[in-house]
Amino acid sequence: MRKTLTLVLALLFCNITFAQQALWGGEAIVSPEIHENNTVTFRLNAPNAQKVEITGDFLPTQKMEAPMGEFDVPGVASLVKNDKGVWEYTTAAPLVSELYSYSFIVDGIRVNDPANVNMIRDVATITNVFIIPGNPGDLYSVNDVKHGTVARRWYDSPTLEEQRRITIYTPPAYEDNNQSYPVLYLLHGSGGDEEAWISLGRTAQIIDNLIAQGKAEPMIIVMPNGHTQNTAAPTETNRAYNPAMGGGPRKAVASMEDSFGDIIAFVESNYRVIKDKEHRAIAGLSMGGMHSSAISAQYPNMFNYVGIFSAPPIATMRMMAESDSERAKYIEEFAEKLKVQQNNGFALYWIACGDTDFLYQGVIDSMKKMDEIGFNYTYRESGEGHIWKNWRIYLSEFIPMLFK
Repeated sequence: MRKTLTLVLALLFCNITFAQQALWGGEAIVSPEIHENNTVTFRLNAPNAQKVEITGDFLPTQKMEAPMGEFDVPGVASLVKNDKGVWEYTTAAPLVSELYSYSFIVDGIRVNDPANVNMIRDVATITNVFIIPGNPGDLYSVNDVKHGTVARRWYDSPTLEEQRRITIYTPPAYEDNNQSYPVLYLLHGSGGDEEAWISLGRTAQIIDNLIAQGKAEPMIIVMPNGHTQNTAAPTETNRAYNPAMGGGPRKAVASMEDSFGDIIAFVESNYRVIKDKEHRAIAGLSMGGMHSSAISAQYPNMFNYVGIFSAPPIATMRMMAESDSERAKYIEEFAEKLKVQQNNGFALYWIACGDTDFLYQGVIDSMKKMDEIGFNYTYRESGEGHIWKNWRIYLSEFIPMLFK
């Protein structure tokens, strides 16, 4: 017993000593270091490594083949080791203002930057992030403005026969007044969950800053989990699973479209919202864009504003698995729903997509069909592909158009 206690104390002492060394010992590694000209230096102390690389969305993209098409993925660059065993890489040119993500690759193994505590999860990958100041980087940053509140709630979904987790933003001073607010329902993509828009999308920072600048109406933003086979993000549910593109631990009881009324019922019963069409908006990226088009068509008198980011408006996840003949039939059926939606009226139907997005042609084909039936929409085309950089920009442009 005494030997065991001695061993435990020795291990504890070693751990404390190591922690002290990490806190106070040795020369501090600064990484990333953003220079005055907006070039950036990355550093990693790895004296025994044979090769260290960096991959990030600030590097020229590479092409990757996938079942749904060709993707743009972050490029790779090599670091150089100095005489102290510290590997370094400095960008060849200044970076434009933006939020960037990156990871190191040490002898073939992806690792995070231990000198940078700023990290975000995207699907199952955790990466470091940094922001280059300016426009739009300042919009994604926490600034000296009044801030709203971000809450994670659980709501009952009778349609899905379970409780589900949801993220809700309320504007500054919501707790201090009796005012009622408009609502934006904001939906994530296939690899996301109820945390995606608030973390990678920087939704709270964007809306806080836009409200402070007088460019956006104060609003409530509701960010649900769009995977009806999941109840919540990983680590927030008792169903153990690894996040994946469109995957989940069980078969869904009902679709997002059929169960969306449960979300609206919860929000309108628990928050001070203006309960009419003129004060409801829905938008989403990729899968969430398909959900937004399908939900707004299924409830044609529910939303006055619709935003479709990087997704074909005439498509749903169910349609993607159909045969060519079934898809053609579905397109005609969906077009009839769009006619009803237009006849009911709406203020804005806004579509945005990057010109190298793997879903770009689907967006173009959808708009051709919409033109055929005389459907009224606004299209915004950007550069680049199926990436968070675009989706943050689209959100920043979409929000100021709402509830005017």
